[in-house]
Amino acid sequence: MEEQFAEFRVELDETGSVYEQLRIIAASLDSFIRLMQAALMPIHHCSFPQVKEKVKGYMSDLCGLYAQLAHVIKDKPGQYYRYHDLWRNQTSTVVFVLAFLHWLDTGGLLTHTETEALLNLDPAVFGIDLEDYLIGLCSFSNELPRYVVNRVTAGDYNCPKEVSTFLGDLYTAFRTLNLRNDHLRKRFDGIKYDLKKVEEVLYDVKIRGLLNGPSLQATATGHESNVATSHQ
Repeated sequence: MEEQFAEFRVELDETGSVYEQLRIIAASLDSFIRLMQAALMPIHHCSFPQVKEKVKGYMSDLCGLYAQLAHVIKDKPGQYYRYHDLWRNQTSTVVFVLAFLHWLDTGGLLTHTETEALLNLDPAVFGIDLEDYLIGLCSFSNELPRYVVNRVTAGDYNCPKEVSTFLGDLYTAFRTLNLRNDHLRKRFDGIKYDLKKVEEVLYDVKIRGLLNGPSLQATATGHESNVATSHQ
């Protein structure tokens, strides 16, 4: 009995040590991501190039924090999900920020593989959990109706049509999934309401005869052709 509990004590002490290491890194990650998210939010009122450069300035440090998480987990093979809750919310927020930035830049969806590549992650050691990625996309969707309203206020009357097409495609893609996670399923349901809000703005723009003017978003990013191609 004593020998067995001595082994338990060693194992619990080791687990506690690993948990504490990861908790400290995750806390730093949380604080850092808040700054990164705050840097993105002026996109509703500022030019894209200005916001893009500021957010990109955080990428090196962000990758460094994920490298620290990966370094600890690498020595504990098969235990990724034992500690996953420590960084899952932060990761979903990272996906939200990166997906929004990617869409503004290209008009397309940031893939799961591209997300891992941006963070310099090796999926065999430490990857982005699929549900974390999908929840991040839902958060991105939630932000688009506000973005559309602000763009229309600024005179970009084509933005609602572009976002409506994109969200429609995203919603259709999500519907092909068999979502067993209650939280993820509820977040997915939100995309439908995001799409409805954008379609209402698009309707208002149409009946006022404002559609088909120059897209300020495409002009600002210098990717008008990319945006058009991604929505065909």
